Amino acid sequence: MNLIRLQDDLANDEGIKYEIYRCSEGYPTGGIGHLITEWDEEYYGKPIGTKIPNHQVDDWFAKDIETTIKDCKLLFSQFDSLPEEIQLVLANMCFQLGRPRLSQFKNMIAAVEDLDWARMADEMEDSKWFRQTPERAKRLITRVDRQYAKESIPT
Repeated sequence: MNLIRLQDDLANDEGIKYEIYRCSEGYPTGGIGHLITEWDEEYYGKPIGTKIPNHQVDDWFAKDIETTIKDCKLLFSQFDSLPEEIQLVLANMCFQLGRPRLSQFKNMIAAVEDLDWARMADEMEDSKWFRQTPERAKRLITRVDRQYAKESIPT
């Protein structure tokens, strides 16, 4: 999978902020959608607006991407052999939602395991996630639909 493309996708979807801010769910966040937890000792408990240097944002993002890929491999048994576009979509969703919430997409996961992109797209749309972040969800679903269309063209 092209990690530079994933990074670009996530930076576009999440935005980049070099300070602590509240995400849409109200949690302290920094950089590229990095949830600040007690493990982030230098920034945990700091007020909204606290500046974060570039190197810290880059470090968080690298670690978050690594975690995202590992989580995708746990959730999707064939992750490494899936089409790259599907890998990118799943990694984007996993980055946004986290493994615990993405693991609740049982029907979508089953569709991925069956390599059924049309059903995957339908299951993505039939979710609370779609209603909460419709613009992002629609963009990702369009990418899944294009993969389905590409594979459906007779040779």
